[in-house]
Amino acid sequence: MRAAAAVSTLLTLAAGCTSAPDFTPKPKGYNRIDLPPHAYQQLAPGRPYTFEYSRHAKILRDSSYLAQPNWINVYYPQLKANVQITYADLKGRPQLYSKLLEDARKLTSKHEIKATAIDETMLKTPHGMRVAVFELQGEVPSQFQFYTTDSTRHFFRGALYFRTATANDSLAPVIEYVKQDVVRLLNTLKYK
Repeated sequence: MRAAAAVSTLLTLAAGCTSAPDFTPKPKGYNRIDLPPHAYQQLAPGRPYTFEYSRHAKILRDSSYLAQPNWINVYYPQLKANVQITYADLKGRPQLYSKLLEDARKLTSKHEIKATAIDETMLKTPHGMRVAVFELQGEVPSQFQFYTTDSTRHFFRGALYFRTATANDSLAPVIEYVKQDVVRLLNTLKYK
């Protein structure tokens, strides 16, 4: 009697397993990132420079202890992204120019530890300014950096940072979105 019940149970289980549909586990999911359409506005007067920046960003004064008067942050609250902008009036001081140029290079090279690649490109804006752009690959804190200078009067530098622990490969669409805004910023940059 026990043997018959065991055989009956085995047959039931075997029949149940063969008629069940194939099971495929769902792949890991990622957060959906809805990016707003690009739209721009002019920086309010009061600084020695002007440019267009995203309508989805806020201009915040740099509040770090090192901040100079014309340092700002172009902050994207929805994306938790921040483009830190620093500016210096060189006033024809070649030593200051050399120091700022060296600092810009050092700040980029500090990421070499985690970067899988650092691509440097020289661009020319519609206003004739030359811009050094650094695109960093890998799990680095800053994926995009730039500077532009006329070597005698103005030195303008920026770096993109995110206030999130999300991996950079997941942030790729947001990085590209903000990079497009930074290109617009650089193409509309003018000094007063």
